Amino acid sequence: CCYKNLADLGLELSFSETNSSLILVRKVPMCFMEREANELRRKRQPITKSIVEELIQEQVELVQTTGGGARGTLPLTFLKVLASQACHGAIKFNEHLTLEESCGLIEALSSCKLPFQCAHGRPSMLPLADIDHLQQEEQPKPNLSRLRKMVRAWQLFGK
Repeated sequence: CCYKNLADLGLELSFSETNSSLILVRKVPMCFMEREANELRRKRQPITKSIVEELIQEQVELVQTTGGGARGTLPLTFLKVLASQACHGAIKFNEHLTLEESCGLIEALSSCKLPFQCAHGRPSMLPLADIDHLQQEEQPKPNLSRLRKMVRAWQLFGK
């Protein structure tokens, strides 16, 4: 009863005519393969089989508890795989970025609703200086207009 739903998610299955307990996996979602590639790069064991088994078990339990009527949400197995990919693909502390990568990152963050923290609530950027609280006697405030001009000139001619 959930065959079509799984096929829509990218998991194509077929069932053996001779063995009712045998399920043949013909195609898996791309995010499962990307997760597998990440695991293999880290010299870990393959995991696609266990992810597919978990997804099928999740769907069987859903059919058993709801009679097959609950649909429309992304299965928990997919959410876990996608969350893992998001974390592993993140830029890590002290990782070097090119100017283009840095500009692209800032541009992408500027379109986010919460650009100052990751999905887990950790800070994604920190202020370099709080110019509103600098005391004039101890340290002069930076000349932001001059700094902007320098950055613009560096962007235009520094490449």
